[in-house]
Parts: sequence; C-alpha cells; structure tokens
Amino acid sequence: MDVEAAAAITLFAVSLYHYIDVKNKKVIKRKRSKKRWWMTEIHRNRSRLTMEKQLSELHSEPSGEFKKLTRMSTIDFEYLLQKVSPIISKKDTQFRPAIPARIRLAMTLRLLASGDSYESLHFLFKISPQLISEIVIEVCKALVHILKNEIKIPDSVAEWLEIENGFKNKEQWQVSIQSFT
Repeated sequence: MDVEAAAAITLFAVSLYHYIDVKNKKVIKRKRSKKRWWMTEIHRNRSRLTMEKQLSELHSEPSGEFKKLTRMSTIDFEYLLQKVSPIISKKDTQFRPAIPARIRLAMTLRLLASGDSYESLHFLFKISPQLISEIVIEVCKALVHILKNEIKIPDSVAEWLEIENGFKNKEQWQVSIQSFT
C-alpha cells in the first residue's frame, strides 16, 4: 500500500468518526425543565411597607392585639428591638429589599410564643418558610448573645428540680381552681 492510499484511508476514517460524532450529538437532546420562578406570587406582592404597616397597626392598637401576637408588651418589644437590631439588620440588595429587624424579631417572637409552623408564619408575614427558618436561628442567636448576662440559668441539678416543683405546684393550683368552677 502506498502512502497516498494510507493517507486517504486515514482521512476517510477521521472524517467518518467526526460525522458519526456530530450526528450523535444532534440526536441527544436535553429535555428542558419547566421554568421556575424565584419567588411565588404571594412573595412578589410583599413589600416592606405592607409588613411594617401591619405590624405598626398591631403595635398602636389599644386593645392589646400586639401582645396577643408576640406575648410581649410593646415596651418590652421595643427594648429587645433596640438591643438586637444592630445584630439582625441586613442591607438591601439590588435584587430585593431586606426584611427589617422589626419584622424579623416579631416573626421570631410569634414562633416562640405560639409554636406556629413555618408554613403558617409564611402566610402571616409573606416570607418563604426557608427564609423564616434562617431568620429564626439568627434572631435566637442574637437574643441569647444579648440577654445572656440578664437571664440566670440554674447551675445545679437542685436548682432545676426547684423550678420543676414550682411548675408542678402551679399546675396543681390551676387544676384545683378549675374543679371549683
């Protein structure tokens, strides 16, 4: 076999390989996934003014609706907000405005006071459950950091048992009052 025939066979083999390779790439098509939105409609409609307006209406309500929401007086809430605000505040981005510290604290206090699920808080505050879970952890860490010198935690087992007995006595008292009514 001469050199020209070998070169022609090699050239044919390489071009055949490239032809098959290109044809296989055209056959394999990626399935396009359904387009997802970054935010659902309920979250796109939220605005800082909406959340703050709702909270300020509850805050100024004389009937004590704010205390029902957070299980805390407005004075105590403002005190906590003043202490925790520098730690939990976030900056606005180009994509969306940050959730204010007042809303972050109110949402966390609502969760701690009522034991609501992230889903129910999601509809109340118009914030996704994923973000709520992050906010609650951040705010709780900030509260512990700020209040660790103001709250005494029992050091010994005896102190814990004394607290437990206090709750048992309180429960017994409530049961006995309910039996009279």
